[in-house]
Amino acid sequence: CQATGLGGTTGAGQSSEQIESMEPVRDRVIRVTFNADVHASIQWNFKPQQSEIFVVPGETALAFYKAKNPTDKPIIGISTYNVIPFEAGQYFNKIQCFCFEEQRLNPQEEVDMPVFFYIDPEFAEDPKMAKVNLITLSYTFFEAKEGQKLPLPGYQ
Repeated sequence: CQATGLGGTTGAGQSSEQIESMEPVRDRVIRVTFNADVHASIQWNFKPQQSEIFVVPGETALAFYKAKNPTDKPIIGISTYNVIPFEAGQYFNKIQCFCFEEQRLNPQEEVDMPVFFYIDPEFAEDPKMAKVNLITLSYTFFEAKEGQKLPLPGYQ
């Protein structure tokens, strides 16, 4: 997860001690929406289980995506992610997620994929984030094939 993201790079989660000592910024509510896409290379059904949740900086949150392999053969997928607006990505910290790890789904198998995250309390102190009340977390799954490289993130 900490490797990279497309434009809106998220941060790596802090140690559990730092997370437990965070002070939630209760007067700053942020709507987080979830998006799911699949590349043409993979025949999965992939979607968020919730369209949105409301969080405050400094408080952990848990969201789920669901993936299903509707085919009659096993498929290995791998995902990339993106945070919009890009500038908010530095404050979006994933503690646990399924990104950049191969996920094998057997024929007709369906799985829940958790994303455990928080928005850094410093988000509320950044003047550039003053008008940001909506953050979108977006994942795209690709089929993982031997020797295949994921598209490089960034503006190429």
